Amino acid sequence: MTAPESLPTTHKALKVSGPGHVTVSEDALVPSADRHELLVRVVCVSINQVDCKSADLSPTPGATSGTDLSGVVVALGNDVDAETWHVGDHIMAGIFGNNPLRQDNGAFSEYAVVPARLAWKVPASMDFATAASLPAALATVGLSLFQYMQMTMPDAATVSLQLRSIKVSTGAAPASPATYVLVYGGGTATGAMAIQVLKLLGLTPVTTCSESSAARSLELGAAATFDYRSPSCGADVLSYTQGALTLALDCISDSDSMSTCYKALGPAGGRYVALDPFPLRGHTRRSVKPDWVCCYTQFGHDVAWAPPFDLEARVNDRVCAEA
Repeated sequence: MTAPESLPTTHKALKVSGPGHVTVSEDALVPSADRHELLVRVVCVSINQVDCKSADLSPTPGATSGTDLSGVVVALGNDVDAETWHVGDHIMAGIFGNNPLRQDNGAFSEYAVVPARLAWKVPASMDFATAASLPAALATVGLSLFQYMQMTMPDAATVSLQLRSIKVSTGAAPASPATYVLVYGGGTATGAMAIQVLKLLGLTPVTTCSESSAARSLELGAAATFDYRSPSCGADVLSYTQGALTLALDCISDSDSMSTCYKALGPAGGRYVALDPFPLRGHTRRSVKPDWVCCYTQFGHDVAWAPPFDLEARVNDRVCAEA
């Protein structure tokens, strides 16, 4: 491991202590970066719903909690590309906190290690706090679109997905014919990210949200918003998209949201992707292929949590995340 100066061997870290509980360890061991990883001094973190949910439903006592971080690179693994990465780089990344198979590493700590291929450099125009809010949402949206919905990954010449391009769009009308994608839950962090990425890809996102989130969703690039509380929400989306909708990303992922998505998809069916395991009773159409995404599969290792969140390593998810 390449480091310019001596580093501490212990640090403060937020450790899972039991179901729904965490405690601060004052002398946790600093994780060691393997040959493909970066050791990062954490500057900012963000709290994701999964951090709380996993500590409650599948706690690993002694494991460091936390998924999203931004910080400064302080050491490089031996096989990290030294032309791409340097000590002192400002980065953001997601990591697998509350991990039974690697309990010393999590975002809620003073130091953390991240795979170099899954880290992003923070643009000069972005502060650490903003950067820390992005990794899990980016990974979830990326896996949902390019892996589970099987969209074609764009090259740099076609569209830039650099983070400096994730910004408020004009909301201008898309070119016809439109390729619609339903984002259920446009007011959520993942939903807001999905709307922007879909807009950058030249697709036409439509979204369900509350009235209070509608204006913001339109600013981010949604072509239309629909009140999720309306009994006719699914039918309204179906009508607006003229039966052409074949893709739905469910950022709420409960039985009601699944039902609405299934009603919104056109006669040809299509793909439905949830952010949690979906209820089998909600799969009411054979023409629809349902799946669910877990952002931790991006690391290419087993997710050794309690069922139904126990997942074998998905190598293809890692390949997609690194692309």
